[in-house]
Amino acid sequence: MPLLNKTRPALPEAPGGNIAPPSSARLRTALTVFFALDGFLFAGWVVRIPAIKHQTGASASALGLALLGVSAGAVVTMMLTGRLCRRFGSHAVTVVCGVLLSLSIALPAQTRSALTLGLVLLAFGAAYGGMNVAMNSAAVELVAALRRPVMPGFHAAFSLGGMVGAGLGGLVAGGLSPAAHLFALTGIGLLVTAAAGPALLRHPAPGPELRSASTSASAPATDGSGARRPAPRARRAVLLFGVIALCTAYGEGALADWGALHLEQDLRAHPGVAAAGYSLFALAMTAGRLSGTTLLERLGQTRTLVAGGVTAAAGMLLGSLAPTAWAALLGFAVTGLGLANIFPVAVARAGELSGPSGVAAASTLGYGGMLLGPPAIGFLADWSSLPAALTTVALLATAAAVLGYAARGTARA
Repeated sequence: MPLLNKTRPALPEAPGGNIAPPSSARLRTALTVFFALDGFLFAGWVVRIPAIKHQTGASASALGLALLGVSAGAVVTMMLTGRLCRRFGSHAVTVVCGVLLSLSIALPAQTRSALTLGLVLLAFGAAYGGMNVAMNSAAVELVAALRRPVMPGFHAAFSLGGMVGAGLGGLVAGGLSPAAHLFALTGIGLLVTAAAGPALLRHPAPGPELRSASTSASAPATDGSGARRPAPRARRAVLLFGVIALCTAYGEGALADWGALHLEQDLRAHPGVAAAGYSLFALAMTAGRLSGTTLLERLGQTRTLVAGGVTAAAGMLLGSLAPTAWAALLGFAVTGLGLANIFPVAVARAGELSGPSGVAAASTLGYGGMLLGPPAIGFLADWSSLPAALTTVALLATAAAVLGYAARGTARA
């Protein structure tokens, strides 16, 4: 369903009947840059956590509590950002959050205690959560205007940005202090925002009140201020897609924190091979997202979700139960391919149903899954074993496939 601004003349039809806004290419490029910047900055911070732990003198438990600041700031801000996007537009909020994220990434390196680290990470997490909701809301609006399922491409840019940020951070870690590195990231972030931001600010996104509903069941009501108030059926569908996002993010968080340990501890892999486990998973996920638009156009939403969930479940069963490290690495790669497009599809569909509020709700649930995964795996590993605990990733991937099939009534294809 295209987004049309009623105060402007109708946009010309592209071949095949698709709306082709003159500014769509510039907007798509600018949004892709912001997705890549988000991944780049977050990965740059993550690779300096060990150095900042040493700098603050924090114990492992104190550092863990401080790191919860990122999660707490993000979760609290995500729902607020949905309201800000409705009021000021997702494009403007994306640019503001880009500036805030770039500035806040320099703060952790200035701390000297776990307490102050946790406080500044609240600010960093708030900017990160706001950025994710705002840019995904903007992407949902552009996807609807283009009438093409290009959301996976934006998330591929996030993955690529993260890989570049982590690689660059690893290269400079030995020569630059955390303060110098993160300050440099601030400069890069501000320059990129200054370069890509004007394209978004020159072309404000249509307000949510101008969006047409795809079905009468999901058509939103408005309150006295004109804000969209999703119908009950739409709210239930948004919750369903949020749970699908949670199932996917659970696997991402689990593999990020426990994949290397499983390879090294349970399969006696060389530390270098173990370290490559998550990189291979991330690379496979990026490749899957780069092909996501084609996949969605050929298979449609439901079959993409079901196929992705089944593929990820099979891959994770291999990755967690394989008797050799190389077979486990293959399983990690298959898992990445399977999970690649589930989160983008879930967030995009939630946004189509309820605008920025839908994006915020699905993102918050998805982020909750990423938080839930690592501690849940740790608890289950203590109770049973790490390989057995990792099979819960396959279980939740299967749940995502089942829920994706259950959501077929909301699918357009």
